[in-house]
Amino acid sequence: MTLRRTHFLVSILVLALTSHAALAADRGTITVWKSPWCGCCQAWADAVEKAGFDIKMHDVEDLAPVKKQAGVPDAMQACHTAAIDGYFLEGHVPLEAVDKLLSERPQIAGIAVPGMPQGSLGMGDDPDASYLAYAITREAGIEPTVFYRAGR
Repeated sequence: MTLRRTHFLVSILVLALTSHAALAADRGTITVWKSPWCGCCQAWADAVEKAGFDIKMHDVEDLAPVKKQAGVPDAMQACHTAAIDGYFLEGHVPLEAVDKLLSERPQIAGIAVPGMPQGSLGMGDDPDASYLAYAITREAGIEPTVFYRAGR
């Protein structure tokens, strides 16, 4: 292979990688509030960042005010709360649910994966794990509905 051809191929590769990084950076910023001691919350945030979102992390000892401000119902709470584009993400929300939320832009307050389902993103990342992400409306008294089904 000639030096000129090698230079051309390397230039194409650099351009492709740079374009991919720029596209990934355009996914948006997710702000995360979590306990400073929670490893699974950090694992979730790391996975979200690896998927191309910018992360702004806030370690707080009392998440109750954050959850209340976001509008997360008590029954839907999990270990961390995040926000993107006016929506909250409560708990170990899978990336596919985040993508669905951002592409459909429904009239809801956010989505929640209550508790800490084994195998969810940040909790073992098992693609066969089965759990639900719920849509939470802004209106009081409206029951959460299934927004996304993870696994089988």
